[in-house]
Amino acid sequence: MKIVVIGGTGRIGSKVVERLRAAAHEVVVAAPSTGIDVLSGAGLAEAMAGTQVVVDLANSPSFEDAAVLEFFQTAGRNLLAAETAAGVGHHVALSVVGTDKLAASGYFRGKIAQERLIRESDIAYTIIHSTQFFEFLPGIIQSGSDGDTVRLPAALVQPIAAEDVAEAVARIALQPPANGVLDIAGPERVPMPELARRFMDQTGDARAVVGDASTLYFGAQLQEDTLVPAGAAWLGRVDFAHWLQASGLARSAATA
Repeated sequence: MKIVVIGGTGRIGSKVVERLRAAAHEVVVAAPSTGIDVLSGAGLAEAMAGTQVVVDLANSPSFEDAAVLEFFQTAGRNLLAAETAAGVGHHVALSVVGTDKLAASGYFRGKIAQERLIRESDIAYTIIHSTQFFEFLPGIIQSGSDGDTVRLPAALVQPIAAEDVAEAVARIALQPPANGVLDIAGPERVPMPELARRFMDQTGDARAVVGDASTLYFGAQLQEDTLVPAGAAWLGRVDFAHWLQASGLARSAATA
């Protein structure tokens, strides 16, 4: 099977490519560095020729509201048009659990627009809603930094390791289209401030963590369950302790 992986050089994309190639599929790594650009459309028609599945893992390089929306709309239109012309049978896109509840955030308005384009196209599709990656935890903590305090929403999270995300994406790419949303998440559900405190304790960060239900998450107000699956979800195997050990972050802090 020929599969095009958009964003195939990235954190998740490179792992997906590795898994699909190990399963003996023909995989095209699509990224500007390989001559395939979803914004300009360069290289898309050639890449799509004879392709059965497209996996879209591209992400906006900017989090500025207008830039994010422009990225997802332009990339989505270009990609779906090229797939339609080539007769691609399955479009797989990675998105975020809770996207439809986070329209107050400019980034998530971009993701909402991306998902709308996919649903309104004539291409069979699967949208994967993932919870936050463990790898994003340092950035989430940084976003809540306020002097000697880290102030975070009190909402629940169920973070997943990038390795598990890649495993799920590669598996779903080889399945028939769901023509709907599939949720994936990590094995443990915990309040965001508690997880941050555990990470900071292990990495030598002595700042106080404050959980506050009124604190915004990248510009959006969260309910307790906004960021976790509402129903059935595929669960990854890597928990926080194993991810932290593999990441090397705790060891680096201990020897600093």
